[in-house]
Amino acid sequence: MNTQGRPTAPGTSSSGNGIETYTGNRGLRLEEPLIFELDNPGACGVDLDEPEAFTPRLGTLARKGSIGLPGISEPDVMRHYVRLSRKNYSIDAGLYPLGSCTMKHNPRLNEKMARVAGFSDVHPLQPQKTVQGALELIDTLAHWLKVLTGLPAVAMSPKAGAHGELCGMMAIRAALEARGEGATRTRVLVPESAHGTNPATAALLGYKVDAIPATEEGRVDLAAFKAKLGPDVAAIMLTNPNTCGLFERDIIAIADAVHEAGAYFYCDGANFNAIVGRVRPGDLGVDAMHINLHKTFSTPHGGGGPGAGPVVLSEALAPFAPLPYVVHGAEGFRLVETAKEARADGTQPFGRMVSFHGQMGMFVRATAYMMSHGSDGLRQVAEDAVLNANYVLASLKNDLSAPFEGPCMHEALFDDRFLKGTGVETLDFAKAMIDEGYHPMTMYFPLVVHGALLIEPTETESKKTLDQFIGTLKHLAKAAKGNDKELFTGAPHFAPRHRLDETLAARNPVLRWQPPVPAQAAE
Repeated sequence: MNTQGRPTAPGTSSSGNGIETYTGNRGLRLEEPLIFELDNPGACGVDLDEPEAFTPRLGTLARKGSIGLPGISEPDVMRHYVRLSRKNYSIDAGLYPLGSCTMKHNPRLNEKMARVAGFSDVHPLQPQKTVQGALELIDTLAHWLKVLTGLPAVAMSPKAGAHGELCGMMAIRAALEARGEGATRTRVLVPESAHGTNPATAALLGYKVDAIPATEEGRVDLAAFKAKLGPDVAAIMLTNPNTCGLFERDIIAIADAVHEAGAYFYCDGANFNAIVGRVRPGDLGVDAMHINLHKTFSTPHGGGGPGAGPVVLSEALAPFAPLPYVVHGAEGFRLVETAKEARADGTQPFGRMVSFHGQMGMFVRATAYMMSHGSDGLRQVAEDAVLNANYVLASLKNDLSAPFEGPCMHEALFDDRFLKGTGVETLDFAKAMIDEGYHPMTMYFPLVVHGALLIEPTETESKKTLDQFIGTLKHLAKAAKGNDKELFTGAPHFAPRHRLDETLAARNPVLRWQPPVPAQAAE
């Protein structure tokens, strides 16, 4: 834990009317040291027999000292991690308003299905004849992704959204190379309202990124876009709905112009939750689009995973989809694993993205989500997500400040104009939300809006929950305008730890725990 500049130490929280406790605990809000600080030499959670005599083969590389792991009993290990888990905020604890992240309730049915034997314990090196059910599920999921997007092919193996972007752009590069234009089409157009991973992906592949400005309405400037088209353009990477929570209404005109210029249209599908069942990207002229299964089709993606980012591809790009992929023949399902097999199948894969076949747990969850909702239910997902976001926008636009006129899509965007002259900044406002028991919304993104506050309520929150959230933000906005500055600059007051001095913490990071130096040695 980085303690640089931390105004409060364990047990010195400002809450509790100044009453101190012997343990530093506050009721069920328990203090928890680092696991290394719990070290009890000689303690162990497992009893192991002494190994039989053996001849070491490490030579001079054999370890000569302790590896430095703490000695802890099993109950203490269990309690340590349970106590840490209580400090986490989660979608199971309350509303998670992060914009552009789709942190919605994860149905327990999906979790149950993912734990079914044969799915949960499937191994990528099993003989294919022993995993026919798993391959059929992958094939079924791929079918419905194609149906929902109106595109004829899908690469299932990418492990996340950015990984899917990379896959789609590599397919585009392969298609251009097959046309003999790989060396001449070196530029990728990226709107300012796109996700930040879009320009990063293009740059990673060696393309020159050319930004397209946004209009005052928060959408792609169509005239500026057309002016940037040329024979050196490989693709456009556009997010729709975009990061301002708005649908790009000129998307068909954009697709037509891109194709007329001989380039391809990559669409960032991270916000598919707003249009699933309502709009088919293939009908809009999209050539490639990744789909975050872990956002649109269950499993909130906080905590670093797991994720899955299948990429749907147009007819022009389908032959270049990466290995492996599932085919169904007279002998059942099998994986096409080699370029030789693929060429015999009539395709030209650009290679492969991962060692094996994708994220099986996510495939199961997404399939369960789709089958339990049905086509009408998936359509309602988008409708309710958009309804909830517009309810938040309409309810708060007179208390906060919205940079663009509504209606919005699945997320409501605000800027920091409502805080002007108060001495309170976006970060202070977000920290005060922690005291109210809320995880803050996405801050300072998208970059096209100053001091941005981006809220995505998703379709799974009730009106009662949203009303309380809206009331909280109204209260905080009123307090900020009422010059109650200490409420914000000192926040969070009731969290286990107070705010860090972020500048000092960044310049003097504590990245590794070291045992305290004995007092005599320090002298």
